[in-house]
Amino acid sequence: MMAWQASGPSKSSKSSRLSRNSRPRRSPLPRPVRTLLIFVSALVFADTIFFTALTPLLPYYVHAAGLSKAGAGVLVAAYPFGTLLAALPSGVLVAHLGPKRGVLLGLILMSGSTLVFGWSNSEAALDAARFVQGLGGSCTWGAGMAWLASAAPAERRGELLGTALGAAVGGALFGPVVGAVADQIGTGPAFSASAVIGAALIAADFAMHAPERAEPQGLAAAFGSVRDPGVATGLWLTAIAGLAFGVLDVLAPLRLDALGVTPIVIGATFLASAAVETGLSPLAGRLSDRRGRYFPVRISLLSGVAVSLLAPVLAPAAVLIAMLVIGMPAFGTLFAPSSAMLSDAAHRLELNQGLAFGLANLAWAAGQTIAASASGAIAQATNDLVPYAMLAAVCLATFFATIRRRTALTAAR
Repeated sequence: MMAWQASGPSKSSKSSRLSRNSRPRRSPLPRPVRTLLIFVSALVFADTIFFTALTPLLPYYVHAAGLSKAGAGVLVAAYPFGTLLAALPSGVLVAHLGPKRGVLLGLILMSGSTLVFGWSNSEAALDAARFVQGLGGSCTWGAGMAWLASAAPAERRGELLGTALGAAVGGALFGPVVGAVADQIGTGPAFSASAVIGAALIAADFAMHAPERAEPQGLAAAFGSVRDPGVATGLWLTAIAGLAFGVLDVLAPLRLDALGVTPIVIGATFLASAAVETGLSPLAGRLSDRRGRYFPVRISLLSGVAVSLLAPVLAPAAVLIAMLVIGMPAFGTLFAPSSAMLSDAAHRLELNQGLAFGLANLAWAAGQTIAASASGAIAQATNDLVPYAMLAAVCLATFFATIRRRTALTAAR
């Protein structure tokens, strides 16, 4: 708000007003870019529905399929493990065939495996279906985000990626609802309804205009780009988000269950948290466009330290639920600035965006797979505080690393 003196505006307020007025206004998005934004947002919305629907059902599968805490971790890790294995192959596929075909392949895999998951009861079948969902998710996510990053204006890249990621969080918001409904009406009907969304997106993909074909690139270009600081930092921040959700998706539902929370309330907890993150993700993208990529990252990292240290010790259940709703979005808001950072570096290096987001999938899936499988086993051997404390240490170390990087860049100038 402007500061006004009795005699009129001060010189400083006039200067501030002129500065604001002199800022370039955001140019309106061309219609094809707006259409693509809507399509990619719907795509990642469906992707995260398939991924997060398991969360409130995890206690159910522990009892119904006889899973141990480590077995529950394997089930959660199966999806990101599939993404991990498909990350670079899907990036190469997008680089050679284009994002439109990459999206189509991913949707077919995800829709089919979701049906299988809904009607399965054995541990092996559940793990296998989640693994194939991860394969498909790697294709849809990498191809869709690469498609959007290539079409986005450079000055609004963080905002558009953040908007799509906000839609992904909306899917994460709706996924636990599907899981909670499945707990009431049965997994088969609930996941069959989710697969219908995938079928609708397949039809939409056929209707989308294919982007211009870029010159194909191979894995050598992808691996060579990791030496670039912008690429490496973007991938590491993506991996941290994967680590965080790997820990939280396994341990938070089980702790809530131990405190007497029902699957519906567990689903509502993740629902409310995702609702908060849906609004924060586009904001993080806009902040990264206007204040620099590191500004929202540092806020997220410090918040993540607090969440990690509080999650294993807070009680009663109501207090823990409130903290999770407010605190878990800190990790999700890392995705928008890290994706924009990675896309910026890919443009500068002339790296195909499909390969760049294939690397991002690899980083996220590696973090999620390691954390989901290891956190349950570590917690079972020790207690929940140990994996959470390890996550807090990673966030804190990365925060100080970003401070040192800013100092080094300032000195270089």
